[in-house]
Amino acid sequence: MSEFLKLLENLFSIKTWEVIWPAILETLMMTTVSTVLMGVLGLLVGTVLLVTRPDGLQPKRVFNALFGAVVDALRSLPSMVIIILTLPLAKLIIGRSWGPGAVMIALALTCTPMFARMVESGFLDVSRGKVEAAKSVGARNWEIMLKVILPESLPSLVRSFTIAVIALISVTAIAGWFGAGGLGDVAVRYGYNRFLTHMMIAAVLALIVIVVLVQVCGEAIARGIVRKRRL
Repeated sequence: MSEFLKLLENLFSIKTWEVIWPAILETLMMTTVSTVLMGVLGLLVGTVLLVTRPDGLQPKRVFNALFGAVVDALRSLPSMVIIILTLPLAKLIIGRSWGPGAVMIALALTCTPMFARMVESGFLDVSRGKVEAAKSVGARNWEIMLKVILPESLPSLVRSFTIAVIALISVTAIAGWFGAGGLGDVAVRYGYNRFLTHMMIAAVLALIVIVVLVQVCGEAIARGIVRKRRL
């Protein structure tokens, strides 16, 4: 009992949270930048996958099969492997392969294949009849994407984006092994290397709170979009 009380005392001590708060800010910074990159790349890749499908707006069967195979291959790789593979690319872009800046690029590329397939799936949920109706009135492909498919799939895209962001947050914990800082780095340096259980628990609790907040916000936005359409 005394050990448990000591653990609680250490867990909520000022000294512990003097380490955790900066790590939370680093995690949020990494997540924000990586989320923007992942969102842009995922939407672009998902759109290409949709448009070039055999039944898409501009069918390219061979290209779609090859491009889809590459996306699926990247999606099947473990997060740590993708981070290792993309760090040299980060070095070419920003001049170094370590630290938060390099890992932000790696994080975005790690979650982009998954999000791209979720984007494609959300687009495919749009009624085929609405797309055909837009074609019948002479709408161009880009108009169909921007004015029909994208608005109709928005609630699904928001929920998919929320899931992808949560997956990205979980990968930031792995990124701690690569000098990225953040809660993952705290968990590794203090919790794993120094056997400070209270630091490990504090980092985990902070990650849980961040994930719950992201999930609640994402679901609220999706419901708001659906509710606005019903008015």
